[in-house]
Amino acid sequence: MTSSFFWGALSSTATLSNFLQVLLFLPLTLSTLSKPAFLLLSLLVFLQSLIHGTLQFLWGSSLLPALQLPIQPFLLLVCFNLFSQSVNPLLLSLASWWGTILTLSSPLFIILESVSSLLVAQKLGQVGRELVGEGEAYQFVLLIASAVAYVVSAWWIVVAYPAAAMSPLSATLLGAALTAFLFLTLIGFGLRRTNVIESSGLALFIAYNFWLCGFDRQSFSDPASSYAPLLSNIMPHLQTLVNFVTNTLPKPVLVALVYRLTILLGAARVLPSIGVDSWEADYGIDDGWEGRPTSKLTNILLTYRQSILVTVYSHLLLLDHSSQVWWRWMNIFFTLVIWSIELLVSGEDDAITKEWKVD
Repeated sequence: MTSSFFWGALSSTATLSNFLQVLLFLPLTLSTLSKPAFLLLSLLVFLQSLIHGTLQFLWGSSLLPALQLPIQPFLLLVCFNLFSQSVNPLLLSLASWWGTILTLSSPLFIILESVSSLLVAQKLGQVGRELVGEGEAYQFVLLIASAVAYVVSAWWIVVAYPAAAMSPLSATLLGAALTAFLFLTLIGFGLRRTNVIESSGLALFIAYNFWLCGFDRQSFSDPASSYAPLLSNIMPHLQTLVNFVTNTLPKPVLVALVYRLTILLGAARVLPSIGVDSWEADYGIDDGWEGRPTSKLTNILLTYRQSILVTVYSHLLLLDHSSQVWWRWMNIFFTLVIWSIELLVSGEDDAITKEWKVD
């Protein structure tokens, strides 16, 4: 019992340490060396994460996260050493190739984030519908929570408006998005295929993306201000580290990273519940949850979550402010289009739909 707790705590601590190393090392390389150095480190860490995930998938030992701890600092030192002198053209080509892949993957990331956000919102709506049947107390609490979500969304949009709607086009896109959201909500209510919980979740999603449109990384991040002379005692060293973390780590990118990873992993956990009745009808319930194809996909996504972290984080660090804004608007409207199709196409007679959507 004690041994199991110890190894579990060690594995969790090592996993958190690896996560923090990725958060710190990638922007550190980008701000102190160059974009090719950052891309090379990102590629190396991604390949290392793939190997780690494969070993975890095949072996599944709790020792693997701990054994991984020294690898990322080693890769960081390798990149610093390589770019301290003339760089091999092959390495520059690899870095450029990786950067091209990340840039071309922007539509894929937007599609995944949009679909995942919609899945999670729908799952919350389904859970809320089930709780309403348990009693009036649950119904009252859920109605209050949904009302709070609507109010927070409206307040969030109003607060973010001066910074996010800097041009007539942005203001027009916001008006179009809110109008489309309002009409889709009313249509969903009329067709009885959505509820206030799902709708309020999507309202928060729109407000969140609009809020991120108002951030310009250069307006608050000044890498030059993160360095101070290193003296012979420990306090200035710690102050230098604090200054670096405060001024260099891109805060909107971190917010977007946390949201995107959370929503992707949340959608991965929702996937096995989609079509559960249909699957059980065909294969029987004795095969269990693990027998479904969606559960296998969930297992793969959770196993390779560190590779997903490196890819998503590197992609977000590469985008400039204007690109971030355009992709945010694409994210909002793509989600609304998918939601509209889902609301209008799903039929009342579909067995899967009856369980997955709101009656």
